[in-house]
Amino acid sequence: MDEILVLAEHRRGQLRDITFEMMNFAKALASGNQMEVTVLLLGHGIDEMAGHLENSCDNLLMMDSPELADYTPDPYLLALEKTINERRSFLTVMGHTAAGMDLAPALAARLSIPLMSDCLDATLNNGILEVERQIYGGKINAKLGMKPFAQYFVTQRTGCFPTSLVHDKSAGKFPLKPPAWQEFRRNFVEYVEAELSGVDITAADILVSVGRGIGKPESIAMVQEFADAIGAPLSCSRPVADKGWLPKDRQVGTSGKTVRPKVYIALGISGAFQHQAGMKNAETIIAVNKDARAPIFNVAQYGIVGDLFQVVPILKEKFSK
Repeated sequence: MDEILVLAEHRRGQLRDITFEMMNFAKALASGNQMEVTVLLLGHGIDEMAGHLENSCDNLLMMDSPELADYTPDPYLLALEKTINERRSFLTVMGHTAAGMDLAPALAARLSIPLMSDCLDATLNNGILEVERQIYGGKINAKLGMKPFAQYFVTQRTGCFPTSLVHDKSAGKFPLKPPAWQEFRRNFVEYVEAELSGVDITAADILVSVGRGIGKPESIAMVQEFADAIGAPLSCSRPVADKGWLPKDRQVGTSGKTVRPKVYIALGISGAFQHQAGMKNAETIIAVNKDARAPIFNVAQYGIVGDLFQVVPILKEKFSK
């Protein structure tokens, strides 16, 4: 029980935020449990990415090979299988992302190691791994104790831990020899980017989000003016996206995106658990809703019970001064 292994995730030569979240998750779990945090970086030409990681973990394992330049299941599975068999790490952490959801079940089956997916957090209780995850579509957070085992896999949900790293370590850097490659059944061809509306709501420090309470699409212009006044992009709950009033890539929630801004302003959003799952880890939540019993007020630090059509113009006037 001496090591937590984190699989760094990157795309087009850039480390993804989930990598830093997993490292913070691993450091929190390792603290007080006499465990080390080891990061595994697979790729090609990875020295620059390694520089962003080496001061925030105990060990940095680097496997450099052209076959690993872009994520492809077959070479990544072989590289991970080889590394995990050699390291025998107590816990291996992967992101609950497209890549992690692809890799983790296959590795768990190959190596006969228990897997718990989509975890929010984890703790050790007398040597037993306990994970926190959501059930009933995000309505309840459950803490589940794993059966005693020598090794475990978890995939970590995005947006649950900070993306900023504390540079409090000086990692030992260890180059790893790639496995003997074989003919792959699947090969990387190219990245095809999804069409976006020009706004990445996951990167915003401030988000203004609208819900069913906006009433009609013509009313969104008023909220957009307020969002522009405070330099924030506009996001929404599912009913607004389903009606086509805002693009689908602006949706926050279990069927949309998970966001973690410094300030999240929810206007006319009741705050069903599906929506809360995507935004409740924002640093500060401000809610405006006519219904004083709306669930959004359970997670908001500041709440205004009132008509958003009366409140928003006043807020815009105050911020514009």
